[in-house]
Amino acid sequence: MERTIDVTALGELLIDFTESGLSPQGNPLLEANPGGAPCNLLAMLTRLGHSTAFLGKVGRDAFGDMLRQRVAGVGVDVSGLRVDEEIPTTLAFVHTQPGGERDFSFYRKPGADLMLREDEVDFGKIAASKIFHFGTLSSTGEPARSATRAALKYAKAHGCLISFDPNLRPPLWDSLDRARAEIDFGLSQCDVLKISDNELAFMTGETDIDAGVNKLLRRRPIPLVLATMGPGGSKAFYRGQTVFAPPKLTEKTIETTGAGDTFGGCGLHFVLKYGLDGLNEERLRELLTFANAAASLVTTRKGALCVMPTPEEVRDHMARG
Repeated sequence: MERTIDVTALGELLIDFTESGLSPQGNPLLEANPGGAPCNLLAMLTRLGHSTAFLGKVGRDAFGDMLRQRVAGVGVDVSGLRVDEEIPTTLAFVHTQPGGERDFSFYRKPGADLMLREDEVDFGKIAASKIFHFGTLSSTGEPARSATRAALKYAKAHGCLISFDPNLRPPLWDSLDRARAEIDFGLSQCDVLKISDNELAFMTGETDIDAGVNKLLRRRPIPLVLATMGPGGSKAFYRGQTVFAPPKLTEKTIETTGAGDTFGGCGLHFVLKYGLDGLNEERLRELLTFANAAASLVTTRKGALCVMPTPEEVRDHMARG
């Protein structure tokens, strides 16, 4: 089959309620933003000119309708988005701390995103894709966990590159041991891994990025690992090479929602541009520098999915001192 889709992602799609000031009575005002790591990543890729598709599930409610419209509105193919007739769309409440870091509260027991069944997965979309991307939030419960495993197996059998972002959210797991096991399964399957410093520490016990990645790679020989360190920049580990790029810091940060997904989308952009076998030190540094700048830029905006930066905006941001 001709590969007409650059990246297909499967996973959660939900509403992020983010703080938006106070009412005249002093009560917090909350803004309903489209959210979910896989669609954030796809939105960035679409901004960069790629064809993308999403596989997931929402409820038959106003929030589900809004999510379908917004994701389609940024150019992602949502023909693989299913609707649950009984279970409502998943909701998350995001509390932003000073400095932009976040605390999450989820209303997801159950949530529609976890109700995706194997027989609802659009396997044709996967077969037509160059890259299949997934995370672990679709593996926190059934039937979505089995659907994710089936989609991943199909993607590997049909020659897709496999991209994985653990996207660890401890409140969503009944057991952190279960979370660790699911992340390890993802590590065993992927060709490209995007992982944050806290996720690396969770999996390896190492707070040093190099030590953590090298420990991970001894168990799971992943061709390309992209490790993010927040204000510490990022590193690429590629077939024995290690490349570092400093962060693109900004004083205009509002919140960090979607920054990692933006970075991950940029990473896949360069994998598509050069091929997984066509990377070298210069191209990895180009990848990291661009991804750092894009992630920095998205922290200055609210509602990551709908406000991903254009390539021109990223380059302008990179050019500023």
